[in-house]
Amino acid sequence: MRAASLPGRHLNKKNGTMTDQIWENVRSGLNDSLGDSAFSTWIEPLEFRGLENGVVYLAAPTSFIGNWVSQHYGDRIRNLMSTAGVKVARLDFAVAPKSAGRKPVPANAQPVETAEPRTPRATPAARTPDGGTDLPGSPLDARYTFDSFVVGKPNELAHAASRRVAEGGPVTFNPLFLYGGVGLGKTHLMHAIAWELQATDPSRRVLYLSAEQFMYRFVQALRYKDTLGFKELFRSVDVLMVDDVQFIAGKESTQEEFFHTFNALVDQNKQIVISADRAPGEISGLEDRIKSRLQCGLVVDLHPTDYELRLGILQTKAEAQSQLHNGIEIETRVLEFLAHRISSNVRVLEGALTRLYAFASLVGRKIDLDMTQECLADVLRASERKVTVDEIIRKVADHYNVRMADLLGPRRSRAVSRPRQVAMFLSKTLTTKSLPEIGRRFGGRDHTTVIHAVRKIEELRAVDSQIAEEVELLRRMLEA
Repeated sequence: MRAASLPGRHLNKKNGTMTDQIWENVRSGLNDSLGDSAFSTWIEPLEFRGLENGVVYLAAPTSFIGNWVSQHYGDRIRNLMSTAGVKVARLDFAVAPKSAGRKPVPANAQPVETAEPRTPRATPAARTPDGGTDLPGSPLDARYTFDSFVVGKPNELAHAASRRVAEGGPVTFNPLFLYGGVGLGKTHLMHAIAWELQATDPSRRVLYLSAEQFMYRFVQALRYKDTLGFKELFRSVDVLMVDDVQFIAGKESTQEEFFHTFNALVDQNKQIVISADRAPGEISGLEDRIKSRLQCGLVVDLHPTDYELRLGILQTKAEAQSQLHNGIEIETRVLEFLAHRISSNVRVLEGALTRLYAFASLVGRKIDLDMTQECLADVLRASERKVTVDEIIRKVADHYNVRMADLLGPRRSRAVSRPRQVAMFLSKTLTTKSLPEIGRRFGGRDHTTVIHAVRKIEELRAVDSQIAEEVELLRRMLEA
């Protein structure tokens, strides 16, 4: 730990620069002892305002930060000051925005509350309203608003539920759990909710972050022995939004903390919004008690886009691209062609459109069908229909009227085991996944189980016409 050794006689209002220098040395010592994470959360937002009659005056952006530092780091600050030759009787914290002034603040600043500390407020950019300390959140994309979200049948329920949460009033479901494949709009809706909540009430504390960032922050809190600060921050927000929650699967300590954070917020009637690439019951490695909590709210599936929705998205994006590229127009049949050919996800669709406009702008060609096929040859080849294991599981579950969780779970009754074998057979014949990969996707089963299922269905198809017809029907639907 570094500490300054300047004599106290330099610390008066005529030598404010010396005072500031010693405070910088104190900050350096705190950074060494606390670590970067705790320092940036608690000490960085403080502003030194002056020293008078043995009282160090500090300004904090919120009462919670001032109260926390006073309780947990006050002795360290006084000890570092003492090492520097400064006699400090006490620390005086006040709530005030940062300013250029260097003077004691108790006369014109709100005193720090000690009865009910509050956490720093998070705007969509995860910062306090006065530009103070960063909260452990992720920045939001200004493009992802409700106005730019194209609604169609595959996502209308998810959109309506997100709109309801964004209104900010009492909601009958908590949490809201959005799930679906890549590029279907989960993150877009979460950003839109955060923007809308903050626009309607800037004082509302909204925290959006990825599950990976939640885990990183928790690990940092463990490393620097600041888990209490982590808990206070995450449990004192008004709305918590966690994206891609499947990434905490298998991380026992992180799941434990997420579980308790979830319960604490629900008990306070605070809203939670979660997203993942699959339904809670289908996330392998996620604790049953967390699955149960996630399923107690509204679980909404964002279905793969249909032709009409893709065309609508393309039309909206084409208007924006045309404005960016001096009014370059695109033929309607090109949009229709792209909506038919690129069905994997919206991001690929948008990327293809961006490439077309860039190419047309650079080489001075109009965007017609010939130019599209030439410019997007690689994208069109890659976008040829590819069946996924997730699609197969969903389609088989719908066809046999069984739950997807049962297909992936341990049940062995004939009503479940036969559809499971069909799904494994189709996964082997319609995808490039290896036997171990298929087994892991079906609830962590061994590859020998997949081999048995494939052989069983092959045998049944030869002697049972009904099974043969069902498998062929499912194959055609999946490849359509």
